[in-house]
Amino acid sequence: MRYVLGRIAQAAIVLLIAFTAAYTLLQALPGDALLIKFENPEAGLSPAEIALLRDTLGADVPALTQYFDVLGGFLVGNFGHSIQSGTPVREVLATALPETLVLAAAGFVSAVVLAVALAGLSQFRRLTWLRNALRSLPSLFVSIPVFWLGIVLIQVFSFRLGWVPVVNPGPIQGLILPVIALALPIAAPIAQILIRSIDDVTLQPFITVVRAKGATEGWILTRNVARNAVLPALTIAGLLFGELIGGAVITETVFGRTGIGRVTEQAVTNQDTPVLLAVVIVSAAVFVLVNLIVDLVYPLLDPRLSPTAKARS
Repeated sequence: MRYVLGRIAQAAIVLLIAFTAAYTLLQALPGDALLIKFENPEAGLSPAEIALLRDTLGADVPALTQYFDVLGGFLVGNFGHSIQSGTPVREVLATALPETLVLAAAGFVSAVVLAVALAGLSQFRRLTWLRNALRSLPSLFVSIPVFWLGIVLIQVFSFRLGWVPVVNPGPIQGLILPVIALALPIAAPIAQILIRSIDDVTLQPFITVVRAKGATEGWILTRNVARNAVLPALTIAGLLFGELIGGAVITETVFGRTGIGRVTEQAVTNQDTPVLLAVVIVSAAVFVLVNLIVDLVYPLLDPRLSPTAKARS
């Protein structure tokens, strides 16, 4: 319990630092979002009405007071209101976040399946050319930008072949190309780490003993090598899943999907700082939560990493 509480405390500190950094940077942006919106002659507001609006929104109070007010609101789930639309930011995120989470989850599962398949197939030693080709694929995938891959997928599979529509696609059809664009760059580092870990574990003395007892290569790979090789891959997978929200933002923008990407694009265009701050903190919270889960799962997979084992050593 002490170990778990310590990890949770560390996660809370990281979120506080992320909030402080994001709030400071957004406040340092040039320009004033309220003036940009309401000084427009089309808004029809007088200077007195704009001043009253700024006072109501607390835009002129000291920066430190605003910081603690916003922080207190975030702690109770109140993210403020969008400057552009006046809608509570919580409602904006509640509408957009499910689409992004579905895309991120589908992309992560696809990336893991692809990485495991590449790592497993690369262990076949009979076909050397195929083994070498599969081992070179992760290096290729990791160098492909998400936005470029998305554009290529649209050009080939939608415009050239006509297999997947990009205009008014169905729920499943609308996920195919974005998931591929998101999964390939994520699968590459997982596959690289997994292949390297499998190679390292295969050279361990206990694998030689198991092989001497007559075990087949398939048995050794699935029963003895996989569990020991998965730990480094689990770490990188946790880090990459946290980054999937950022990758999903780019992917949604390329494919025109409704989600956090579209919300972020509009917030940047309109300098809607409450929405931007909420997006940053939600993304950071997902990143921290996933890595917290990884930290807690690690000792379950390898008892040597448990706090009790460390204390004994």
